[in-house]
Amino acid sequence: MNRRFFLTFTLGGCLVGLKPLLSMEKLVLTETEWKAKLTEEEYYILRQSGTERPGTSVLNNEKRNGVYQCAGCDLPLFNSDMKFDSGTGWPSFFDYIPNSLGFKTDFKIVIPRKEYHCARCGGHHGHVFKDGPEPTGLRYCNNGFALNFIPS
Repeated sequence: MNRRFFLTFTLGGCLVGLKPLLSMEKLVLTETEWKAKLTEEEYYILRQSGTERPGTSVLNNEKRNGVYQCAGCDLPLFNSDMKFDSGTGWPSFFDYIPNSLGFKTDFKIVIPRKEYHCARCGGHHGHVFKDGPEPTGLRYCNNGFALNFIPS
């Protein structure tokens, strides 16, 4: 095998594997389209950065294997093996699927917090706290209405 063939084959294989990540199209809708697509609760959380009351999500007690997707655009955000019971009243995860989330600093309660949102549609999901379990030590505190669970 010569070097040119090896580099072409190796780089080509890497780019094929990255293609879904590099080509993820953003979902951009008008506010009218979002209101038609989402329930009232989903719109409040995903589009207005709202927060549901703790303990109100059926996903708090979800124990099956599967994937948690963005309720706005169906992008997979978390796998079930990333979920843990934080005791906070919101579905919590210690990690996320690579390239599925975006982050920004939120000053709504004056104290800066790290907010995360869906990388495809920009929908608000929750905040990251440094009180989670190993291996990351992080807690992605997610609004249940912002997620759809798809069992394996």
